[in-house]
Amino acid sequence: MPATEADLFAHFDRLGIATKTRHHAPVFTVEEAQRVHGDMPGGHCKNLFCKDEKGALWLICCLEDDRVDLKAAPAKIGSKRLSFGKPDLLMEVLGLEPGGVTPFGLINDTGHRVNVILDQRMMAEPLLNFHPLHNAATTAIASADLLTFLLSLGHQPRIVAVAEPALQSPP
Repeated sequence: MPATEADLFAHFDRLGIATKTRHHAPVFTVEEAQRVHGDMPGGHCKNLFCKDEKGALWLICCLEDDRVDLKAAPAKIGSKRLSFGKPDLLMEVLGLEPGGVTPFGLINDTGHRVNVILDQRMMAEPLLNFHPLHNAATTAIASADLLTFLLSLGHQPRIVAVAEPALQSPP
């Protein structure tokens, strides 16, 4: 049985990690999320659950407006060709549904199957926002506390410049 939001928050409490959560209507895209997080401070993030051609699993986390080129990413992270992981694999490994992908799902990856990549620009933000195991809320966590959380689970995240800032359209 996958961890619940209550299990996640209890784990944060055991680690002394302070978070703030805002519940909202379920969101499935970055555009929908942008409409609900409004004035919530911090970097809002997106997360890509991928599988490479050798079967290795990857979670790439970056700022929501940044772009990850899945053709260029393997050279940056040391993987083979990447594709998105299937929903059944996402549930099996991270206990998550599509639309709710989050590094907090690594609480369910007790077999340490997922390689965790945290984008360098994202980690420069002091405060980060992710879904708390479902897509009907957003939880703010300090970037340093995200690392503490991941390390407490036995994951060794790598901070890599894997994403590119989105091109801004001219005014």
